[in-house]
Amino acid sequence: MESITVNIRGIDIHFNRYNIGAKERIVFLHGFTGSANTWDEFVSYLSNTLELLTIDLIGHGLTSKPMDSDRYTVEEQVADLHALFQELQWSDFTLVGYSMGGRLALSYASQYPVKRLILESSSPGLSDEDERLNRKKSDEQLADRILNDGLPSFVSFWEAIPLFYSQRQLSMEKRQLIRQERLAGSEIGLANSLRGFGTGVQPSYWKRLEEVITPTFLLTGELDGKFSELAKEMKKYLPNVAHKEIKDVGHAIHVENPELFATIVEDIILKEDVR
Repeated sequence: MESITVNIRGIDIHFNRYNIGAKERIVFLHGFTGSANTWDEFVSYLSNTLELLTIDLIGHGLTSKPMDSDRYTVEEQVADLHALFQELQWSDFTLVGYSMGGRLALSYASQYPVKRLILESSSPGLSDEDERLNRKKSDEQLADRILNDGLPSFVSFWEAIPLFYSQRQLSMEKRQLIRQERLAGSEIGLANSLRGFGTGVQPSYWKRLEEVITPTFLLTGELDGKFSELAKEMKKYLPNVAHKEIKDVGHAIHVENPELFATIVEDIILKEDVR
């Protein structure tokens, strides 16, 4: 594995690169409060015949954390990704996104060609205007909370939300690793990520799903009812789609059962199979 930082469109973007020169290429985009390291255990189960990029998104990990939240918008982040892929001369790759990273992956795939799209516990945003305004307001309040109360207080709040209840089944050691990754974040980076790229401010992609002709695979956890239902709704609109609901896991499948998630991703890429 190589840990690399490059300057793209005026910011430093950090990523980890594995198995350089392998024929099949995959890009991984993490969720809110995560980093490229969120994929570490999962990657250890993947075949070395796959070349991988795990990227720290803006405001997270070792990537830049600009003070201006406008630099975090989906339009800016899609432009960053595209410039990075051009810099690396990457094309014809599979794009995998988890939660927030899935929203970005879908946004990217709606503008640029990718070989496959794998969305883990993700959504196209909010279609209802009132719901978007309410979510924007709550994200603004959460951003203020991060800046006013500090990261440890926010992390304790965040890990206790219902979305992550299933992670209570994990070992204490694994839960501590997840907590440490969140605590390694940046207050301004996370606050601006919410303000610039929260679900309430990003454009809704529901009406554009029919245009995404890329083979798309929706992966959700059985214990994550909200996102399983969202995937079923998305399946009605995406023209080239499969959905797999995975037993005994919640929102973060790649964390809760990394070995199984690796098997599923390999089956998709090497066999085009999501059974």
